[in-house]
Amino acid sequence: MAALVRPARFVERPLLQVVQAWDLDARRWVRALRRSPVKVVFPSGEVVERKRAPGKQPRKAASEAGAQEQREKSPLEESPSHAPSTWEESGLRYDKAYPGDRRLSSVMTIVKSRPFREKQGKILLEGRRLITDALKAGAVPKMFFFSRLEYLKELPVDKLKGVSLIKVKFEDIKDWSDLVTPQGIMGIFAKPDHVKMAYPKTQLQHSLPLSLICDNLRDPGNLGTILRSAAGAGCSKVLLTKGCVDPWEPKVLRAGMGAHFQVPIINNLEWETVPNYLPPDTRVYVADNCGLYAQAQMSNKASDHGWVSNQRLLKFQKYEEEEDVETGTSQDWLPDVEVQSYDSDWTEAPAAVVIGGETDGVSLESLQLAESTGGKRLLIPVVPGVDSLNSAMAASILLFEGKRQLRGRAEHLSRDRSYH
Repeated sequence: MAALVRPARFVERPLLQVVQAWDLDARRWVRALRRSPVKVVFPSGEVVERKRAPGKQPRKAASEAGAQEQREKSPLEESPSHAPSTWEESGLRYDKAYPGDRRLSSVMTIVKSRPFREKQGKILLEGRRLITDALKAGAVPKMFFFSRLEYLKELPVDKLKGVSLIKVKFEDIKDWSDLVTPQGIMGIFAKPDHVKMAYPKTQLQHSLPLSLICDNLRDPGNLGTILRSAAGAGCSKVLLTKGCVDPWEPKVLRAGMGAHFQVPIINNLEWETVPNYLPPDTRVYVADNCGLYAQAQMSNKASDHGWVSNQRLLKFQKYEEEEDVETGTSQDWLPDVEVQSYDSDWTEAPAAVVIGGETDGVSLESLQLAESTGGKRLLIPVVPGVDSLNSAMAASILLFEGKRQLRGRAEHLSRDRSYH
């Protein structure tokens, strides 16, 4: 019986050892494939070499160079959805902002403050469309902050050379953004110079002998809308006197929708220098808004008209009355500027329209300039009981009325030439 059992044990042992050896080799082979080996040796003896993926390093080498790679610039990796040749040949590189990086916060502190903006000569542009319009017009970029590489690749490559490119978290952009839905990219530009800008050819072709002068406009939304209307009407330029809101403020830029890069803007002007920026023989017209009763009276009192500051003119009136008591003479303290309806012809010569703010109205200097150039006060009649129109609305009405008159005059001249 014992002799019969021993051969059975002898047969089972080799079979058990073969199964364990095969199972062990199979597991090792599968585990080796998971580790992405350099060489794979198959049971048949065939050896297959595998090239290491570009940019990959052994774990030991990667751990040693980890701290150094955080400070080095990363190459722009190609996305399969974009054209590969342009970005590979450009050689552009960008930095990654790691925790504790204060470059974004320090720059935002400068561009969001008007004194710092004017001192440093930098502005903030946010959004791909606004940045693209600025680059096409010749604005000089200094720095870009972006959250995804795809946003940066949508910009012209030739405009990004020599520009600091910094990748940050989307949450950081969201903290500093003025948009309800941030677009993930911010650009820091040098403050544009209207002389060096290259405005769109279509805008220059449709430019009219019509200028806009903004006086005491302090609401960013109104100014942005007015600039948009000026670009749409074809104004040759927009002048801003001292006391107006900064046209390069983020809120004005957002309301302007790219108008800053379609029409020349000259800001922070003294009234004495305004004529220097106007074409020769330009007549200055002041936007005037009054009710039907005031229109019937055609009074020269500024308090009857909604586009003249009551407080400022009352101050001049009080001073005049005190002077009259001492001298015993009576003088007109307000420039004698005739009032005419806004739809009457006023574009026979190059024209400039003055728009005042809703709070302070137009200044006395604007009326004096209108008087000296032979201009008038353009009346926009409103229904009794309505105080005044919005500044942006009044500017749009007058600018497009001027465009209508100029276009009608051009069509009339073309008809006359065809007859002769």
